[in-house]
Amino acid sequence: MFGFTKGCLTMSRWDELNIFFKNSGAKVVFGLNALSGRTIGHNGVAIGSWDSSDAESLIRYTVNKGYDISGWELGNELSGNGIGTSVTAKQYASDTISLQNLVQKIYAGFQEKPIVLGPGGFYDANWFNQYVTDSTNALQVITQHIYNLGPGVDNHLVEKILDPSYLNGGSQPFRDLQNILKMSRSSTVAWVSEAGGAYNSGRNLVTNAFVFGFWYLDQLGMASMYDTKTYCRQTLIGGNYGLLDTTTFVPNPDYYSALLWHRLMGRHVLSTSFMGTNKIRSYAHCSKTSAGIALLLINLDGSNTTDVGVSIENATTVITSTQQKQGTKFSKMFRNPTVNETSRDEYHLTAKDGDLHSQVVLLNGNELVVNSSGVIPLLEPIRKNFSSPITVAPFSIVFVHIPNIHVPACS
Repeated sequence: MFGFTKGCLTMSRWDELNIFFKNSGAKVVFGLNALSGRTIGHNGVAIGSWDSSDAESLIRYTVNKGYDISGWELGNELSGNGIGTSVTAKQYASDTISLQNLVQKIYAGFQEKPIVLGPGGFYDANWFNQYVTDSTNALQVITQHIYNLGPGVDNHLVEKILDPSYLNGGSQPFRDLQNILKMSRSSTVAWVSEAGGAYNSGRNLVTNAFVFGFWYLDQLGMASMYDTKTYCRQTLIGGNYGLLDTTTFVPNPDYYSALLWHRLMGRHVLSTSFMGTNKIRSYAHCSKTSAGIALLLINLDGSNTTDVGVSIENATTVITSTQQKQGTKFSKMFRNPTVNETSRDEYHLTAKDGDLHSQVVLLNGNELVVNSSGVIPLLEPIRKNFSSPITVAPFSIVFVHIPNIHVPACS
């Protein structure tokens, strides 16, 4: 398919990969070939049941070598109309049950067993609904892929990224899948197992540059709002959308965005609304490792600075703002008696020289560069008084940690 020659993952290569996984501390989910044993019909749909023999050999080898694999995912982009071909939801559910049975058999006696995931494809409402229903209890995680910006060759990628309405449309697959899982009453949870924004390897100086952080972090915020448990970025390295430069291995801007998200934004999501310009995207979570809350503010406006005030209403964060083009204009701050007058930590991300296509990002005005040993710099915040508004510069991203706010949902 697609003109590729037959590939082969040798066990020596698998050994090398698992050494890398262990040394890096990575949690690994491995995708299995779901087309094995099938034929492609005249209508382009794959026919027949999945032949699990190759997968069984690999899984048994993995267990015998003591390799730690967190999950086994069945297939890649075969849901709905599929890419190249497709498998019906009913058949895919049956194959997922077969994979779950295989995992239970091979890992018998293990206290913790790998999870089973699928389908690793693009969201199709009817297909996903039937897949969840027919998979019964065999499917722990339902996975989808996100490339909603279109092809990497599109000359309008930046326009889409900076368009609030376009970004808003990205919430629908998250919302709809959450509703399917609620209606099914199953224990299955949702993941994004691959997301590169623009397919066919993205676009150089867009999907590997500062501007892509607007789309990427907005995706993380929206996915969290709809109870998506994990979001896997395409890629760590490879194509034009890697977190690392494919030649130098130096982190691209989104590496630092992902790292700040990982360090600051906890698993509990707070209901957040923003009253003001639609160019500001706002998200709030319980803080990950300490008390308080963490905010993410994204300014899609290249001309206006926005001063943001924060108000807490029970477990709801309400944000108000005013804009400024010149001089300083402060927003009204709603006071809450449970909030102490204290400081907060801010992390302001901007592009070098204001160039959205730059692959160098500034944190609080300082370039983030690795040292000669390849060690990433410390991500140090600036400290501000809580009572002052948060100033969000044009085309900037701001993480804020407010440690002394006590929200019941974060207790």
